[in-house]
Amino acid sequence: MLRSRLSRERDFIHLADVKPRLNAQIVWERRRRRNVHWLAECAAEFVGTFIYIGIGYAIGVVLAFVVTQPTSGGHYNPGVSIAFAIMRRISPQKALRYIVAQILGAYCACLLIYVQYGDAIKQVEAELSAAGTLASTLFTPSGPAGVFAIYLAPGTSFGRVFLNEFVCDFVIGLVIWAVDDPSNHTVSPVAAPWIIAFVFALMVWSYSSVGGEYIVSAKNHADALPLLTQPWIDSSHVSVATNTARDLGARLMAITIWGLEAGGGPYAAITALTNILATSLAAVFYELVFADYSRVLTPASADLLAAQVAYNEHASRTVAVTELERDVSPDDKAIEQTLERV
Repeated sequence: MLRSRLSRERDFIHLADVKPRLNAQIVWERRRRRNVHWLAECAAEFVGTFIYIGIGYAIGVVLAFVVTQPTSGGHYNPGVSIAFAIMRRISPQKALRYIVAQILGAYCACLLIYVQYGDAIKQVEAELSAAGTLASTLFTPSGPAGVFAIYLAPGTSFGRVFLNEFVCDFVIGLVIWAVDDPSNHTVSPVAAPWIIAFVFALMVWSYSSVGGEYIVSAKNHADALPLLTQPWIDSSHVSVATNTARDLGARLMAITIWGLEAGGGPYAAITALTNILATSLAAVFYELVFADYSRVLTPASADLLAAQVAYNEHASRTVAVTELERDVSPDDKAIEQTLERV
């Protein structure tokens, strides 16, 4: 019923109708749709999280959506993937694959940043060691490891950390669910990445400390590293992770470089798991309180959903034709066999 209503009186032009492809591309695309579409989705989540974490919040989120959202849906966050699984929008198996890809993407992004600015970081470590403060500051928001992983500031309670993280993540979850609502006439699908990026940036800039997330969000700039040695840095405030993949990926990277001491102890559980709880509760809250399934879809959302239906139909027809093909040219057969071996 949904397919017929969305596709009615619509004439879609597919990319294959207007853009030429190599024979190898055609064969690979058929293979990918039939057997390894999950791999493309995981690659999209990996690359999206890599861009989002590597560049930082705000524009990094937008670029991640632009590059990979059409392939995977643009989660980049285990909390979002789990919330989608809870609401039965994706399968638990797909959510698990996404989470692994997201954490790996964040890990590789942080590792690449360390390689890029390794000399500057080592110089800061040497200066702190010469001053006799390296041991006491290394695994703090003001220390070199704090450029990547989030650590508990001295004198900060776990309760305060949890409250700060939960509130920020809950608000982010509400905004994500609101812009994903196809009946929300205040926002179009085109504006969604910008709004999500804005709320992420707003939470980080407004509810995290100078000594913690400020440096993390500026970690791609060489001028952020000298800040570590400045005496005016205030490390008495709490930081905010907003993303389990960002927290776990960065923490695993810190453990890779500085050893198990970089784990963060009980504090790491709060920053890693609170996001999942808050985002899932935000999704449930929105569905129970704000969502109304009698509302009418916005024209832009209806067009987007109709295009998705048309894509699924076109892809399934292509796969069906491939299954029934008996007359395959020798060149195509050789290409297909090569791809299978790879």
